[in-house]
Amino acid sequence: MVSLEKNSANKAKQHTVYKNKEGKRVPGVTTITGVMNKPALVGWANNLGLEGIKVREYVDDLAAIGTLAHYMVECHINSIIRKEDILPNLEDSTPNQIKSAEVSFKKFINWEEKNEVIYIKSEMQSISEKHQYGGMIDIYCILNGINTLIDIKTCKAIYNDHFLQVGGGYFPLLKEQDLPVEEARIIRIGRSEEEGTEAEERLIPNISKYQELFLMCKSIYDIKKELKWR
Repeated sequence: MVSLEKNSANKAKQHTVYKNKEGKRVPGVTTITGVMNKPALVGWANNLGLEGIKVREYVDDLAAIGTLAHYMVECHINSIIRKEDILPNLEDSTPNQIKSAEVSFKKFINWEEKNEVIYIKSEMQSISEKHQYGGMIDIYCILNGINTLIDIKTCKAIYNDHFLQVGGGYFPLLKEQDLPVEEARIIRIGRSEEEGTEAEERLIPNISKYQELFLMCKSIYDIKKELKWR
């Protein structure tokens, strides 16, 4: 058996560094889409504060659970691709994080069993030399006979900015590498058992429009950086 060596809980607090072929650092997809206003987050954080919950600690724990769930899925997929047992290293995760991540992982397995999936890549770091940004592709596969990009989410809902990230940012990364890809989908595997045992699956429509909007966000990001916007 092989264990992918990752500190799953602490990894949630780190940011992937993307560099172009010249070794220059470029922004990631989520950093670029971060220029979009997210008013719902303000109300959400305020409600947590009213309930006496420390927002930063709460967010860090959710991020650690989400990262751990992604890690479990990655180990599972790599086990299939490499045809060997690859087990996640859970020693740095808390019992609560493991329990919640397992809920998400089981939802992914339930989804997988209902589909015909041929995995090609998992956690695939990619760089756009054309537009100078990077991103991490969760899953690149053939899903029910269609070359598909899949992004995994563990949050409570699928939001507009998720479509922007995946359709606008990640999808073109595969295209730029001349990898055949026809569809992009989001698979939401919530952390709570109260949400049921099934994953939520959404096909991303109007990908060309999301690509157009993403490049607008990239332009805004570049201008703000040039202006040293704070």
